[in-house]
Amino acid sequence: MSGLEEFARLVDGDHGLVVVSTLRADGTIQSSVANAGVLPHPVTGAQVVGLVSRGDAHRLTNLRARPRATVVIRAGWQWASAEGPVELAGPDDPLPGVDAERLRLLLREIFTAAGGTHDDWPAYDRVMAEERRTAVLVTPERTQPS
Repeated sequence: MSGLEEFARLVDGDHGLVVVSTLRADGTIQSSVANAGVLPHPVTGAQVVGLVSRGDAHRLTNLRARPRATVVIRAGWQWASAEGPVELAGPDDPLPGVDAERLRLLLREIFTAAGGTHDDWPAYDRVMAEERRTAVLVTPERTQPS
């Protein structure tokens, strides 16, 4: 078990909205809001928390230098968190085993794991490529509630 069962259960509670916290170079915490979900890692198959980030996002700068994150999801008064190392897969962040086609599909998988739906997948793919979107995959070392 990955410990992500409670996290996954809460995704539908508020459209997979999460707070993602990363570490800045000066040691302070940078937090932002994103949509996330639980899905199998594209290479290992282990359960991870996945989110999609714009290629120019501050969180990516932080994660490239210090690849750890904490992701907190809540729905009402219920919440869960996952903390651990991060792997990036994107046009500027190659991940062995994830080629361009696999990345295109992975971005869709993360979007749907976070509760998203789309009527025009080719348009979605085009925007993801134009914005140099990157998959952020958090492998849980700590989860709460545990």
